[in-house]
Amino acid sequence: MRRRVAIAFAAIALSASGVVAREPGDPIRLDWLEGDVAGFTPIYSPSGGAPIGAIEYHQRRRGDVLETVRVAHFSDGSSDEDQAVARVGKTLDALRGRSVIRDTHGRPTVDLQIDVTGGRVSGFYQDGESRHDVDDRVTMSPGTYWGPLVFLVLKNFASNVEDGRVRFRTVVPTPSPRLLTLELARDGSRTITRPGGPRELEHYVMRPHFGWLVDPIVSRLVPTTEFFVDPGAPPALGRYEGPRNFAGQEIRLE
Repeated sequence: MRRRVAIAFAAIALSASGVVAREPGDPIRLDWLEGDVAGFTPIYSPSGGAPIGAIEYHQRRRGDVLETVRVAHFSDGSSDEDQAVARVGKTLDALRGRSVIRDTHGRPTVDLQIDVTGGRVSGFYQDGESRHDVDDRVTMSPGTYWGPLVFLVLKNFASNVEDGRVRFRTVVPTPSPRLLTLELARDGSRTITRPGGPRELEHYVMRPHFGWLVDPIVSRLVPTTEFFVDPGAPPALGRYEGPRNFAGQEIRLE
């Protein structure tokens, strides 16, 4: 009885102080004002060498609506494209978007429309020679992020971190669409070599979260996704190392 009373009082105290634990589907709090951004970033293989492609990125804000498009063009003719529209203010609320994967001939093998507010994922994916149409009703919360929105989660990590990690929901093609919980965790600092000399950057690891019993198994099977961040004001991405998409091709972004 004493323990239950103590827990109840603790919950009341946290609520009164405004400190309420985030659920994975809750929208993240934004520290930084987002605006118009555009640019190109080379894509490398993990071993380095000449670029194997380039990422084209466009971000545009109109009022409280942020539109983002990121296309990864590869030298073999294939590409990955993510579009995302979100409402920005005190929080980042996802609205809708699209994920497209094209083969070396430029033909879509995955094309998914993501409607967060309408609770719908539609489109198609190719599995070998078979095409599968998708029109699923899915409950998605404003804290569902994919593509360029994932970096905004990382950028605002400090304002949303609990127990050293931030969890959020995502929709990923595998190639069929899946709704997963992802976890970003801070893992100390690393010194990496950049033009101009070595830099000490904050190191983050992202992985799917299924629960304490399954996570150790998943971490051995799923490719590691790593971010190296320069903790400025605002933070800047220094390096990304991880899979290109569900197919598992490893890439590095500088």
